[in-house]
Amino acid sequence: MTTSEDNAPELSEEHLERIRENMTKVEELSKRLIDVMAGKEAHTPALDGPNQDLFARAATSYFAEAWQNPAKLLEHQVAFWGQSVMNFAEAQQALAAGGVEDSEPGPKDKRFSNPLWDTNPYFRFIRQQYQTNADAIAQAVASVDDLDGKDKQRLHFFSQQIIDLMSPTNFLASNPDALEKAVETEGQSLIKGLENLVADLEANNGEMVVRLADESAFKLGENIATTPGDVVYRNRLMELIQYKPTTETVHETPIVLFPPWINKYYILDLKAQNSLIKWVTEQGYTLFVVSWVNADASHAEVGMGDYVEEGFLTAIETVKSICKVKQVNAVGYCIAGTTLSLTLSLMKQRGDKSIKSATFFTTLTDFGEQGEFTPFLQNDFVDGIQEQVTKDGILKAWVIGRTMSFLRSNDLIYGPAIRSYMMGETPPAFDLLYWNGDGANLPGKMAIEYLRGLCQRNQFVTDGFDLLGHKLHIRDVDVPLMAISCETDHIAAWKDCYRGVQQMGSRSKTFVVSESGHIAGIVNPPSKKKYGHYTNPDLNADADAWMKEADFHKGSWWPQWEAWLKKRSGKQIPARQVGDSGYASLAEAPGTYVLVKATD
Repeated sequence: MTTSEDNAPELSEEHLERIRENMTKVEELSKRLIDVMAGKEAHTPALDGPNQDLFARAATSYFAEAWQNPAKLLEHQVAFWGQSVMNFAEAQQALAAGGVEDSEPGPKDKRFSNPLWDTNPYFRFIRQQYQTNADAIAQAVASVDDLDGKDKQRLHFFSQQIIDLMSPTNFLASNPDALEKAVETEGQSLIKGLENLVADLEANNGEMVVRLADESAFKLGENIATTPGDVVYRNRLMELIQYKPTTETVHETPIVLFPPWINKYYILDLKAQNSLIKWVTEQGYTLFVVSWVNADASHAEVGMGDYVEEGFLTAIETVKSICKVKQVNAVGYCIAGTTLSLTLSLMKQRGDKSIKSATFFTTLTDFGEQGEFTPFLQNDFVDGIQEQVTKDGILKAWVIGRTMSFLRSNDLIYGPAIRSYMMGETPPAFDLLYWNGDGANLPGKMAIEYLRGLCQRNQFVTDGFDLLGHKLHIRDVDVPLMAISCETDHIAAWKDCYRGVQQMGSRSKTFVVSESGHIAGIVNPPSKKKYGHYTNPDLNADADAWMKEADFHKGSWWPQWEAWLKKRSGKQIPARQVGDSGYASLAEAPGTYVLVKATD
């Protein structure tokens, strides 16, 4: 391949022939793709989008407004037409001139970082018209007034999904990066991309789940989740891992940590440098961590009550027996923190004082504000989920993963899809993204109880949540507690976490806001000196006032938590060795449950 005077590539006949051969391979892979899609299991259509009634009501409202105020509609239309004509005229002018002169860069958007989006008349026109169309859709949505707040929020969300989907970068013919690489590699990038696409579909039974990390780069227990320990107890819902001590003495009161069962526990033990699990053992604590089962159809009737009884209460009693103590310090992360709150209410009503203190990581207990999940927590979606889990017995991991990804679709869906399927790149060897893709299925009954009773009806802070013969309420949570929330968390917004803590009955409450999001704000080791945190002992004010008066501290919140925990962890005793309590090792950490894939 040579280059002409104007730097445009000149393709030899031999080069073109190789491209044709590779395009033939693409055709063969396409047949394989069709076979994969033909075997895909159908699922409830309600999982793919909102009830059409939302769009019907939005259209009715829009046209009613246009009927009442036609000048407003005409103003919008004329502005759209005018801008579209200007985009075309500029493109024609640039073509006639042989290029774009004195080009002004478009809006800052990493999707359009290739210089051709500004200098090439074809790509410049496509980008400009896309942005014009996006502005027109956003303006139309903003003009819809006759909808309640939740429907307006949903309309905005789903219209933005359409805008993101229709980005020209998502299509080969209008993606200069992908086209350049296809020519440069003689079409091999497209073949590799199609292979990646087919592999992802096959790995997920025909569902489109973009692989975010190179899975071949990690192996649990070898280069990820490597902190030494043993499974000392197992039942149908969990394995209980006791970690080996790294100090000669430990605090008498042990810690039992409950991670969310929506994901796997090793987010807290990715590698030695950022492992909270390893760090806790190094501070001189006996640490137990629950590893939850990856649910299958046999768990269909497992509910929230079973997670409390067979998970939380059983783990607590087992730890007490192993350590020969009357109390433990408990930690709950995300949904496990929510369930720890339910458990504490139940224990209060039963007179059980086994928990000495509780720590909550990014935990929602008051679901009065649904935040970014509002589009997915209305009846049309939840009805669809209930219909699907009735059929499958479980809420499959891809449904949860896709929902989370659509909250950040350009970063977690379209961007990775472009790199993998159009550019033919191998996903990065990134441990956090590997964990993110290693999802877990949820028992059907539990999922519906959680979505209906907590997320939709907010019963834990209103009338009470019925469970195990008790009506559980947030005011019953009265043990000393520390809650860690994260400033930019889009899953458990810190203000919502704060509102829940305010309603808890504890006299001793500590609230912390870490910089960053749902994961990075928690997995924030002191050695990194990366994200700071905010504290304020006065929890009487509203969230904005709390933050305004809060003190900022550089670095991780881990040391502050450990100082708080130390006061509630008793005297120093000789380190407990795994197995010396009569509970034999059933497997080395990370155990067996964590190895099961959601698609197995």
